[in-house]
Amino acid sequence: MVLNLLSRRRPVARHPRWHRRRKTISIPNSLRIGESGVRVAAAPAPTAFRFITGFVAHAPPNASFARSPPTFRVLIRVSDAIDTQLRTEREEQRKRRASRPDVKLLLLGQAGSGKSTLLKQFQLYYAPDLLDTQRAAWRPVVYFNVVKAVAQILGCLDENGYFSDRERKDSVAENAEGSTSASAQASSRYGSLFAVQRGQPVGTASSRRTGANTESLIGLRNTLMPLADLESPLAAQLSGGIGVHIPGGARNGQGGGGSSPSSPQLRAYDAYVRPGWQSAFKGKGRAESMRQTGDSSVVPAAEETAAWRIAACKDNIHALWQHPAVQALGNKQLQLEDSAAFFLESIQRIAWPDYVPSVDDVLHVRLQTLGVSEHKFDVNMFGKPVSLCLYDVGGARGQRPRWVPFFDSAHAIIFLAPISAYDQYLEEDRRTNRIDDSLQIWTEICKNPALKDLHLVLFLNKTDVLRTKLEAGIKVNKYITSFGDRPNEFGEVSQYFRAHFLQVHRKNVTGRRVLYSHFTSVIDTKATQTIIVNVADSIMRDYFTEAKLVWFGAPA
Repeated sequence: MVLNLLSRRRPVARHPRWHRRRKTISIPNSLRIGESGVRVAAAPAPTAFRFITGFVAHAPPNASFARSPPTFRVLIRVSDAIDTQLRTEREEQRKRRASRPDVKLLLLGQAGSGKSTLLKQFQLYYAPDLLDTQRAAWRPVVYFNVVKAVAQILGCLDENGYFSDRERKDSVAENAEGSTSASAQASSRYGSLFAVQRGQPVGTASSRRTGANTESLIGLRNTLMPLADLESPLAAQLSGGIGVHIPGGARNGQGGGGSSPSSPQLRAYDAYVRPGWQSAFKGKGRAESMRQTGDSSVVPAAEETAAWRIAACKDNIHALWQHPAVQALGNKQLQLEDSAAFFLESIQRIAWPDYVPSVDDVLHVRLQTLGVSEHKFDVNMFGKPVSLCLYDVGGARGQRPRWVPFFDSAHAIIFLAPISAYDQYLEEDRRTNRIDDSLQIWTEICKNPALKDLHLVLFLNKTDVLRTKLEAGIKVNKYITSFGDRPNEFGEVSQYFRAHFLQVHRKNVTGRRVLYSHFTSVIDTKATQTIIVNVADSIMRDYFTEAKLVWFGAPA
């Protein structure tokens, strides 16, 4: 009888006013009868009893269930049991949160600022086994970084006329200088915090090109073009079947220029992945399984092809990277990813058939992520267990509106600003200097009233790349004119950028906000993990103090 009542859509009744009377009844949360049966929410048992007795009193005498009082006693017992269970679950959840509270940190910054690398450092410190089990999944990503770097170098050489006849070389060189001048004029018209300019080409055409250099480069290009062609298939494999073409064909981050008619067009591709992508590439270790069984079907075709082509061309890749023409281009024209040099100099190791990425390789890879990834680490702080929740949010312009929903429940924000990017521009907008963009994001964060009580941690990141650029003679004032005649040295440049970020914070400081700032290179494991410990300690101390869970005052 009970089951029959619960499964029935509505009681059998012939009373003409039954439907209207049923609607006029105030149904509390304790018991709701709908099309799917009886659903009971949390409420005291007397409430359910009053509802059921009132329901019976208003029912017409010919309603079938009105003649079955034992059925309602069963329903009351069911309601009481569910209410008790819900109260128990709420109490257990409250105790669990009290015993292990969640402390939420947001990792914010523009694309390529180092958020994912910092997250890997958190994993390496708090959950090293997890990162170790995912190393094999990063193998195609390392291959993609190598292939993309080779394709970028060939594209930049092509744009500078190394693969054309002598007459075309001169015209390409003149066009390149003209386009550089036009880019500088366009940048000067763009109003921003920093006035930005383009760098000038390095050296003259005659000093960069000789017959021997061109002949050797053409041979390297012919050998490496099949490898460069794998950029799109690898990007499609990592992106779930979609290779994303970078608009404008910009290979070196500067835009402009074009390939000569004598060589094939090199199109730039990138890979975008979503949180949890490693699960599709790991398992028992696909590379290990392939070695043990001899079955190459466990490895996707693009990754397998890239592996043997890199192994076959490793000497040519090394020769291209060390070629005088490539070295002469320098960072001003050949704007590779920050990790490109690391992988190109390690090509002999990467080309090994049994290659599995090391932890250092995983920290250096560049891979753009879409969406929001959540990572939780169970840690002990000041003798209390805590769940440290990190949210890595995509930094591209189109993804920044997704940051807002995470602001309400966050306890602190870690903002990464790559201060080495003073000579780089956004892929989404070639007129916007990347440091200027970081300052604009930082300003919006500091001005947001919803974040007035959140503690901020500022990572002025990629100091290692900044040192390399300054030592190579890349002048800051050519891209940021407000830098003026200050010395082009690391100490002066880094403090100049830091002062601008701190000034933005001082103008917008409100509430109980605390700011911690650090110069970082998040690929440096030892230094970064020291900073992670200090930052986590400071955030947890503030959290426990505000929650009155731990008192850090002086002893009585």
